Amino acid sequence: MAEALSQSQIDELLQRMKSGAPVESEPEERIKAYNFASPKKFTKDQLKSLNNFLETYARIVSSYFTNALHSICEVNVSQLEEQRYFEFNNAIPDSTLVGIIGFEPENSSFGETTMLLEFPTSFGYMLIDRLMGGSGEPTILQRDFTEIETALLEHVMTKVAKTMKDAWQTYFPLETSFKGLQTNGRLIQAFSPQDIVLIVSFDIKEEFYEGTANLCMPADKFEEVINNLSQKYSQGERQQDQEKEKQKKDLLMDYLKKSDLNIEAYLDRCTMSFEEVTDLRVNDVLMLNKRIDDNIEVHIEGMPWYTARMGESNNKKAIKLVKSLGDQTQDKQREDATVED
Repeated sequence: MAEALSQSQIDELLQRMKSGAPVESEPEERIKAYNFASPKKFTKDQLKSLNNFLETYARIVSSYFTNALHSICEVNVSQLEEQRYFEFNNAIPDSTLVGIIGFEPENSSFGETTMLLEFPTSFGYMLIDRLMGGSGEPTILQRDFTEIETALLEHVMTKVAKTMKDAWQTYFPLETSFKGLQTNGRLIQAFSPQDIVLIVSFDIKEEFYEGTANLCMPADKFEEVINNLSQKYSQGERQQDQEKEKQKKDLLMDYLKKSDLNIEAYLDRCTMSFEEVTDLRVNDVLMLNKRIDDNIEVHIEGMPWYTARMGESNNKKAIKLVKSLGDQTQDKQREDATVED
């Protein structure tokens, strides 16, 4: 029932209306709901520490998918929250891809447990298409995965489990293993419905695909792990020994070295009208603005990175790199970013 106004309040409103003064409504009180039956297990600082680790893991997974798909694939952390397991289980669709990953730390103070990594079926079909030599363009398939397709997806999940081990080993030694793949979300009962779990959402962006993957981790098993992460981040802004930092950089470089890059050498560019282009015939000579012995530009993924000289090697046309333009290109990118900001 609406609250009744007193006579003094009514008189004040009428007086404001007569004077033409705006009638201000009372500001709404901001109340944040809190469920005392399901208290939060982690503080903001603890979740921030875990989020920093997850961003590192997302970069490693991104490098793996970029290499596997032969196309740039970006993976970023979009959300991190606590909830009951039944809420997560009810939210995932019946038809989905859920990889079951074993988490087995060597340190006895961290208990063994299981994690669930869920991908949309559309991402699974895109993976299969790319791995089988297709273009990866989006297709809508209303059918189950075949045995061969399931075997390919299990191979990918095994590699993803390996990347998780690589990310965690920066903090403590452990083993991760791929335990199985489910294509029906309703058949998975990894935890009790009332168990509190951490749900991490990852945004996946590729040339022809955009979607979300979810990682489900049991909160009670990861409480000690997250406390350990929080302590390491609080001690001098994630100060790690040089050997571990070198291992992490070497690991990222190993993934990047397997990525294919497009390299193009440009002799020169010229502008012609459409009429001139239609009049071109075989053996016509086009005048360029450069001499044959001038330097040319070499582009990597569309960006100028080197100057080079034309030549021959073993009776084949070749180029010899003369100068790196990498620093100039990076400076230009920073200037463009500053202008956009």
